[in-house]
Amino acid sequence: MHTKKHLQFRTLRKLVSKRVQNISDSRMPGKIDHELHDCCLSSLAMMFFQDPSINQFQKRLHRAVHKNNLQTLFDVKSIPKETQMRAVVDSIPSTELEPLFADLFKPLQRGKLLEQFTIFNGGYFVPIDATQYFSSDKINCSKCLHKKHRDGKIVYSHQALAAAIVCPGMKQVFPLAPEPIQNTDGATKQDCEINAGKRLLKKIRSTHPKLKITIGGDGLYSKQPFINELKANNMSFILVAKQSDHKNLHQWFAETRALKETHTLKIKDFNGRDHVYEWLNDIPLNDTKNADNVNFFQYSMFKGKKRTFRSSWVTDIQITSKNIKELVKCGRARWKIENETFNTLKNQGYHAEHNYGHGKQYLAYNFFLMNLLAFYMHQIFQNSCKHYQNCRTEFTAYKEFWNNLRSIIRHFVFSDWEGLLDYVADPPGAPP
Repeated sequence: MHTKKHLQFRTLRKLVSKRVQNISDSRMPGKIDHELHDCCLSSLAMMFFQDPSINQFQKRLHRAVHKNNLQTLFDVKSIPKETQMRAVVDSIPSTELEPLFADLFKPLQRGKLLEQFTIFNGGYFVPIDATQYFSSDKINCSKCLHKKHRDGKIVYSHQALAAAIVCPGMKQVFPLAPEPIQNTDGATKQDCEINAGKRLLKKIRSTHPKLKITIGGDGLYSKQPFINELKANNMSFILVAKQSDHKNLHQWFAETRALKETHTLKIKDFNGRDHVYEWLNDIPLNDTKNADNVNFFQYSMFKGKKRTFRSSWVTDIQITSKNIKELVKCGRARWKIENETFNTLKNQGYHAEHNYGHGKQYLAYNFFLMNLLAFYMHQIFQNSCKHYQNCRTEFTAYKEFWNNLRSIIRHFVFSDWEGLLDYVADPPGAPP
């Protein structure tokens, strides 16, 4: 089984090592017990194997056989204690770790893996959505968002706005560097998702200046100020436009439809369901004087006379009978960032909402970045690594797959990731 060298685990791990080795260590040289690299790679390993206790078990394994999997797989020379690891990771500005997502993006481009993720206009569909990764009514910091409940209780949280390349028909998603939704010192107002969205657009465009991008988002984003930001960053968009948020837009469309000046495409599938596509180009986004014209489309699915689904969107892409179905597929694929990314991170073993540590500076967000980075690597392997694919097929449940990997590395040492996968997929009679 052959996996492209630049998409192999060892190559991707080396990219991470190279990045963190260039981060300056603020600690006094004579008082360093564990290198910054070892602390960062240990935290990545914790997220990669979805095992908060990995350091403890690997230390125990090292005492027994004088080797461990953090050493052989992640190039960790000295395994730090959990408190030491957290203290070091807490001190690293998150902006030093965010470029890791661009580092992993380059081999995807080089290996032409991204070609199968292009959408109908030759670009990439990138939905954005917010997620919460820390919450407490006791632990907090100056960056925490806070919400006061009716009973007077204040809940503190950390959130981030994430973006990922998704494609209708493709199961994998490739996350880009997220943007934290957090308060800043001296600010009189709390940070919000829209402001983080504007920062995220600039971050994506700065990191990927030539990438053809179509942003997807819910109804929060289909407003004039955010669309202005999209245009300023040379990005297209497919954004949800609910009737409750865009009454004038929907009324304009309804009146135009009454005049029989809208476009309609009806298709009946093999299951007897009716799919109805309707659209109109160059329609005002709202009733203000300087409102942009957008292209509006909506999709309904019927089972007999009963409507089972309906949604509507606005886009800057000219709508035709040739691309309307693809536009709807992209619009509906927006859920992938919620289901395939956030749901997986929170409910499929990654424990994204688990309190790995809040810290005093950057720890909570850095651990979220490491978790998302581990997920990114797994997504690459699902699409490109035959060893991973072969091993994964041996288990019906995703959690069971990782349970077996965690169990094996607590007892045996493997020289490489592929060897571990092959061993778990087809265990020999004796350890390696």
